[in-house]
Amino acid sequence: MNIEHEPIRQINLLQQCLSQDKKPLGFFLGAGCPLSIKTKVNDKIMPLIPDIAGMTTIVQEALSQSNEYKVLFKKLKEHFLKDGNEAPNVEDFLSHIRALRAVVGNDTVRGFNAKDLDILDFEICRIIHDLANKSLPSNETPYHQLAAWADAINRAMPVEIFTTNYDLLMEQALEDLCVPYFDGFAGSHKPLFNIRAIEQDELPPRWIRLWKLHGSINWYQNEMRHVFRGSAEEQCLKRVIHPSHLKYDESRRMPYLAMIDRLRAFLKQPSMALILCGYSFRDDHINEVIVQGLQGNPTGTAFALLFGNLKKYNKAIKLALDRSNLSLLAKDEALIGGHQARWTEINFESIQENSQEYVKWAPSDPDEKKSKYKAEMCLADYVVFGTFLNELIGETWQRFEVTNAK
Repeated sequence: MNIEHEPIRQINLLQQCLSQDKKPLGFFLGAGCPLSIKTKVNDKIMPLIPDIAGMTTIVQEALSQSNEYKVLFKKLKEHFLKDGNEAPNVEDFLSHIRALRAVVGNDTVRGFNAKDLDILDFEICRIIHDLANKSLPSNETPYHQLAAWADAINRAMPVEIFTTNYDLLMEQALEDLCVPYFDGFAGSHKPLFNIRAIEQDELPPRWIRLWKLHGSINWYQNEMRHVFRGSAEEQCLKRVIHPSHLKYDESRRMPYLAMIDRLRAFLKQPSMALILCGYSFRDDHINEVIVQGLQGNPTGTAFALLFGNLKKYNKAIKLALDRSNLSLLAKDEALIGGHQARWTEINFESIQENSQEYVKWAPSDPDEKKSKYKAEMCLADYVVFGTFLNELIGETWQRFEVTNAK
């Protein structure tokens, strides 16, 4: 049986889903989202914030060239070589450092004492902070368009935004547009992480919920082991950046566990919809939470917008084959309802004018004048997805005003 998926049908389903004002709606923003924001550096157009591979390269160069840290870092890299990992990334470094720190006590473990490990942890987090501490270049970015869409109408259920990114781009966009949000912290001078406020969650639905699953560059742990949100001036304190689901001491891991619990709670809501953008499904722990949530909630659904060709996302494919309510919408193919297939091919006369922005059409065989045209899905580009949300705002407002008039 030759199955093809129709891209226009999937776009219409997304439009219908995101136009609901009574449906639990959530977004999951991965590392691919900041990559879509470009800036000029030395006459070169570069991503505003590098991806994990880019961060890893910068961290390795900085530590290897530093007189203060190069000996410790060389020893750290030797651990990975002995363990058979020849290409660790920055998250691997932090995970390994913290695993050793959890057991070192007053002794040494694999050649490191507690002070050595704290120094490496602090310096790697400092470099990550400097790389991720960037501002959006304008108020017309996809982050602003997501914030505007979330604030467009009064909703029965709050919009929830989950992200594994450490940056403050989503916060900036929400504040630029004066959109109220809650991120788990309470206070003004030094907002403190408040687990009771998260669990009770009695804020108005208009407030966006922003949950940072891997921590943030402006989260710190003070001497009393409390986690608070502060400024970059707090250089002497530990930054709360979680590269993995390692079980650190209770105070450091509490924000991580609370944020993961929010994702679990969202996925349990009847008829919920989660849209994932810029997420490559490389975090096994988060994958497990998403799949378990979808398995226990057959009325819920998740749409994963994948930037590249589907074959690049083996973990996602394996998960979606067993989970009919997880749809993968990639550039060249889709996996929907457990069925993997290419996007449909059509005749040129059938190409809809209004689909050009979100679906590109190219001849299946450039040498054949009468060749059919194959589709390429563009929504996984965060900039294009922002435009998609921006267009929805007008449609949603119009439908909402007509409904209220009745």
